[in-house]
Amino acid sequence: MSDPAPRRRGRPPKSSRGDAREAIAKAASSEFAERGYDAASMRGIARRAGVDPSLVHHYFDSKAALFTEAVRLPVRPDRMVRRALDAPLDRLGESIVTTVLTAWEDPKVRPIGITLLRSAIGGSGAGGLMREFIVRELGSAIAGRLETEGIDPAEANLRASLVISQMAGTLIVRHVIAVEPLASEPIAEVIARVSVSVQSHLEGRTA
Repeated sequence: MSDPAPRRRGRPPKSSRGDAREAIAKAASSEFAERGYDAASMRGIARRAGVDPSLVHHYFDSKAALFTEAVRLPVRPDRMVRRALDAPLDRLGESIVTTVLTAWEDPKVRPIGITLLRSAIGGSGAGGLMREFIVRELGSAIAGRLETEGIDPAEANLRASLVISQMAGTLIVRHVIAVEPLASEPIAEVIARVSVSVQSHLEGRTA
């Protein structure tokens, strides 16, 4: 019996690129479902797809990119938050809130965003996966940004979790359970009000 052909490194022929990308995305979906976001790895996904890890990195620049593809998100939330975090500390709350809430007004984002939020607050495996993604890719990014301002890591993580709770609460009340008048309030007004609360969390204000 002959040995199996070795996996090819690098970029595949053009005719097979779509199939390879789709195979990697399907493998990622299975890997995330079985192992969770934190435990899943690019190498594990490559093994499951039967390709070299370099090919996974050719199509997807990070695990967050693979997750976005696997759950078919129309935007990259990790990139959105990182762009928002470029703002100076005294404008960081406004930057985060504007970026996130404006994205949710997009009709291409809202339906799948609502589905994912519902899963995140549920007890399903999908909900646990979504929570891991939020903590790892979004919470860690916010905490890391605060640490660059000299804030203690434990305190930075607490502030980041408070920011996430504020943003998630606003999105759930406005879009998932649609409580009035927040559900129909003009987005500019919502951003202005929520930004104040998020900024206070970022600065650690308690009064």
